[in-house]
Amino acid sequence: MSEELNKELENEVTEEVKEAAPMETMEDYAAELEASYKTLNQRHIEITEEESGAGAKWAQFAQMMEDRTVVKVKIAEAVKGGVVTSLEEVRAFIPASQLSTEYVEKLEDWQGKYVEAVIITVDPEKKRLVLSGREVEKEKKERMAQFKAGDVVEGTVDSIKPYGAFIKLDDGVDGLLHISQISTQRIKHPSAVLTEGQTVKVKILSAQEGKLSLSMKVLAEQQADKEEHETFDYKETGSVSTGLGDLLKGLKL
Repeated sequence: MSEELNKELENEVTEEVKEAAPMETMEDYAAELEASYKTLNQRHIEITEEESGAGAKWAQFAQMMEDRTVVKVKIAEAVKGGVVTSLEEVRAFIPASQLSTEYVEKLEDWQGKYVEAVIITVDPEKKRLVLSGREVEKEKKERMAQFKAGDVVEGTVDSIKPYGAFIKLDDGVDGLLHISQISTQRIKHPSAVLTEGQTVKVKILSAQEGKLSLSMKVLAEQQADKEEHETFDYKETGSVSTGLGDLLKGLKL
């Protein structure tokens, strides 16, 4: 093959390569690399923000489950096997068996009601959050069992309402001190006698169905009755006699 022919073939191949893949300058490469990094960083920021927000929320749920934190939730709807509610805008499920210590006949009757519950399952991967109202009821009944009608206990005024005051006792148990049981005198409002945070001594009138009925009035009446009928010891200075000789003994004739 002649030298002239070889050059001609080399020129043809070079032209074909140029047409098939145009040469990329360093400026083009740098621009493309910068664009790639920008997209990657933006995607990383979006993922981090999304995962950190959700992750923090689920971590909070896990901590609440460990601490046995009691939450108050509203039942949104009844579904097969339980009811649906939400906690911190996260869908949560309460199985029928975990709604109450009592047998639940109709789940639909619970729709719209508020329930105190604790978290019993936290599964971020499956987005599964399960609550239990039964556990809260059970613990309340166990704490309530230590209080009986007739007991005199101390508590703190937790809140005042027009109809009475709620008194916080030991172990988070509270009872109602009705306005008629606050004072031996008639009062128009509980705040006339009580203030929030005040320590009071009360007598338990009844402890039924998880509710305590308290009284300050009964204790005041009992104290007044005790003082009224309190007996005192007198020392005798002489003897009493009805005999004639004893009566005339002290007379001078």
